Amino acid sequence: MEKNNITVGRRKAAVARVIVKSGSGSIIVNGKDYKNYFPQAFIQTKVEAPLATADCTGKVDVTVNVFGGGVKGQAEAIVLGIARALIIDNPEVRPALKKAKMLRRDARKVERKKTGLRKARKQEQFSKR
Repeated sequence: MEKNNITVGRRKAAVARVIVKSGSGSIIVNGKDYKNYFPQAFIQTKVEAPLATADCTGKVDVTVNVFGGGVKGQAEAIVLGIARALIIDNPEVRPALKKAKMLRRDARKVERKKTGLRKARKQEQFSKR
């Protein structure tokens, strides 16, 4: 990688700005190591997945600034951002990342509450009499 690749990943209410550059393989999320920021093992493997798919583990440094949403939404936003950044420098990894569904922006968000209802769709129980 000649220069820093800066991309954005989004999921639910989370937005991740991702910078990928050549290096030793560190992943920093909001100034912390990703293993400290995401203590759950299944989320750590999710964050590592695009690098493993593109065979870039240990070859690039990833710096992430993420905000909004919850832990899982942030992790999925980071995955999309890393996948987009890897494609900028090496377009040959695109088919593998696309097959693993890491380039798909999941647009599902929480539906807003409507007036007259308890939640977005839940209504009061109907009483005939």
